[in-house]
Amino acid sequence: MREFIVEADGGSRGNPGPAGYGAVVSDAATGETLVEAAEYLGVATNNVAEYRGLVAGLNAARELDPEARVHVRMDSKLVIEQMTGRWKIKHPAMKPLAAEAARAFPRERVTYEWIPRERNKHADRLANEAMDAGKRGETWSPATSRADLDTPPAAPAPPADAAAGAARVRAALASASGGGDVAESRTSVRGSAPSGRAGALAQGAARAEDSATGEPATDTGPTSAGSGLAPDAAGAGAGTGAESAAGTESGSGADADRRAAQAVATPSAGWAPADMGAPATFVLLRHGETPLTPQKRFSGSGGSDPSLSDAGREQAERVAEFLARRGTVQAVVASPLARTRETAGIVAARLGLDVDVEDGLRETDFGAWEGLTFGEVRERHPDDLNAWLSSPDAEATGGGESFAATAARVAAARDRLIAAYAGRTVLLVTHVTPIKTFIRLALGAPPEALFRMELSAASLSAVAYYADGNASVRLFNDTSHLR
Repeated sequence: MREFIVEADGGSRGNPGPAGYGAVVSDAATGETLVEAAEYLGVATNNVAEYRGLVAGLNAARELDPEARVHVRMDSKLVIEQMTGRWKIKHPAMKPLAAEAARAFPRERVTYEWIPRERNKHADRLANEAMDAGKRGETWSPATSRADLDTPPAAPAPPADAAAGAARVRAALASASGGGDVAESRTSVRGSAPSGRAGALAQGAARAEDSATGEPATDTGPTSAGSGLAPDAAGAGAGTGAESAAGTESGSGADADRRAAQAVATPSAGWAPADMGAPATFVLLRHGETPLTPQKRFSGSGGSDPSLSDAGREQAERVAEFLARRGTVQAVVASPLARTRETAGIVAARLGLDVDVEDGLRETDFGAWEGLTFGEVRERHPDDLNAWLSSPDAEATGGGESFAATAARVAAARDRLIAAYAGRTVLLVTHVTPIKTFIRLALGAPPEALFRMELSAASLSAVAYYADGNASVRLFNDTSHLR
């Protein structure tokens, strides 16, 4: 399926005043400009001109390929928020334009992203060319346009909305109603499980034993939402031995969960008022396989710190290619462990970015269990293992790290990263326990939710965090890029 990026803009010199729009359709994989569209509109408002640019860009993309996926990027917060359904459309002049934009493609094939004005220069130049032509009493012509030539080429930035790597699965929630037509633009074509605490514990222990802990390549059981892949290795539930442990619903487990929840913003219940800013979006990448992964051994932050295997490096390359086509990742942050730094380095090199390191993203320390299989731990440390499976406050033998401590650490790192990357999309290259913790805390789920998730090597998940404290899980365990 082809993928297009539509960049659109509109302007009015007077608001209302002489107005025009510009729109650009480019190939998401190569960045090649395929279509330019611009038109002088006469007297109109900025917002109407912006909507007219959006409609023109979507219609041009549909003419190229009506079966394509489209990612829209605009510097109009109003248009983006209204087309995603977060803001209502009240202005009578914009309702029919929004409705026409929503009809161009099925909603599941269009995503929207707000970008700063300086990243929308091509469409802006086209809009100004159209207004200049109208002022002269002329019609904008692609033959005389210099917008493409005068716009410095941007670094490859594949499509994604606030949740970059989640762009493939996000639907544009267009809530517009009404109808109406607009004039055609002038375009230039360029080419089932046990329930309750006892059931959770039994399931956690069974899954931990079956997967033999460590960091298995994939988990068994039904594939998670968005993955699109059946599992290809034995084991189930938790991706590491750490995630096989279930917390309890009372006592120390509940206390630990409350402490972890207090460390992060708690999403409000029900429908909250629309947040006025773009969220900080974390695209969560689990590192590629290491030599310990297929052996299913405990592999945390206190062991041998293995590097990627050949299979793991190939997985990282595939992730890099996928994100280069599909995501507008603006920064890359990695756990300090070798396997995550190596994965992040491969991806960042493809995206033209540097890698920052965040210690809070490291995997749980499994103490004396590092490098052992679950069976070996059960044989050598049965009492410690039973305690560990019963409470998120319990530590592995030899002074390992509890899940409660991991959750508090991850939550603190999350808050630091939200502050540092407000309104931006950042790729976090980390491990099974931190990723599942991000998801669990975003959902307000209890500790035992950790081992009710499946997480594969080199999988992608995504969570968006809004300024009002709300979080939105956008993607989980997507491995389609590894096919």
